[in-house]
Amino acid sequence: MTEPRVLIAGGGIGGLAMALTLHQIGVKFTVFESARELAPLGVGINLQPNAVRELYDLGIGPDDLDTIGVPSREWALVGLNGNDIYSEPRGLLAGYSWPQYSAHRGRLHMLLYNKLVERAGPGCVKLGHRVTGYEHASDGTVSAQIRLADGHTAQETGTLLVGADGIHSQIRAQMHPDQPPINWGGAIMWRGTTKAKPIRTGSSFVGLGTHRHRLVFYPISPVDPETGLATINWIAERTVETGGDWTNSGWFRPTAVEEFIDHFADWRYDWLDVPDLLSRADIAYENPMIDRDPVDTWQDGPVILMGDAAHAMYPTGSNGASQAIVDARVLGAAMLEKGITPAALAAYNEKLCGPISQVILRNRSAGPFGLLNIVDERCGGVFEDIEDVIPSHERSAFMAKYKSAAGFAVEQLNAASPTIPAGQSLARAVPA
Repeated sequence: MTEPRVLIAGGGIGGLAMALTLHQIGVKFTVFESARELAPLGVGINLQPNAVRELYDLGIGPDDLDTIGVPSREWALVGLNGNDIYSEPRGLLAGYSWPQYSAHRGRLHMLLYNKLVERAGPGCVKLGHRVTGYEHASDGTVSAQIRLADGHTAQETGTLLVGADGIHSQIRAQMHPDQPPINWGGAIMWRGTTKAKPIRTGSSFVGLGTHRHRLVFYPISPVDPETGLATINWIAERTVETGGDWTNSGWFRPTAVEEFIDHFADWRYDWLDVPDLLSRADIAYENPMIDRDPVDTWQDGPVILMGDAAHAMYPTGSNGASQAIVDARVLGAAMLEKGITPAALAAYNEKLCGPISQVILRNRSAGPFGLLNIVDERCGGVFEDIEDVIPSHERSAFMAKYKSAAGFAVEQLNAASPTIPAGQSLARAVPA
């Protein structure tokens, strides 16, 4: 091969962020995505300031992000009887140099896709192409084995292969054939959206309940000036015994609110009527809260994992997609330093695999929602004054430790140099 070329398996948020980064630094690439067409699927998502910083550096700024979501102003936990456990400002209000966004996952996905096609041309993403495995070549290159939507098979050769193909990654399965099955801790999530009036700051992320039975909700659209309503994303969660087989219920299946609303029938407060919020849902889905055990490496020579393929984690820290975006930028920076080589993959793997594997385990312990665990253990989730249960210094220390581990502690992030300095490039970008 005369010109380096990176193959990307998967056209989700992480894969598209990788492609946008490669285009920015002047590396030829092709994205292979199994879906025959892309559509704005899913519900809400949070983009932490560390990921927003990287999007800004990709030329995707507030004018773009304001079209798919709203800047977050507050993060709060509330006990079963409606009393506050903890709250803190988020984004710019917390002193970050970048906002945090609550957005629609599908609209974010389409924003990245449209930006990529606009910049690199429509041929850079091959839809209906599923990467099913890979082969090492004697010259150091790698070939991706591909199944097309029409049933035919093909093979594509590149300098490097990036596995961004999600929690069910075929790349990871080949790299780690003895990996344990997907882990389910017993939590079932029902997700949906409802038109309703935002509460508190008007752009607050609120977790209500206990670590085994809770509701998380936040707006993902501005308030409609005519109705006073916004699109509120919600996740209703309940932990059950893990003896059953979660795969029987499907992966992300549409469901009727009537199937789960009884679990929240008594959750009525003077500031929120949970049964009313759920009953007026526009859409509702059910899926298990699952992740994968960490692995000791994300690399196999010229092959590397990123995003959920590398570190599928419980969504308790609101940083899964954010970390996928950061992955892409760190990997791009490594390529700028070490070229389109396995050495670049090794540098990325060395920097992120160990620390992010620890975040996976932290999220299994409920991540920042771990405060709910502590409150539940000490008082059953019902209290009058939270200071009598867990004092403010203990709450603040708990949250600071998580943010530091996840890479978005405010001082740490604000002081960090750009992952990829403006204008740095290996060569003039060539469309795939």
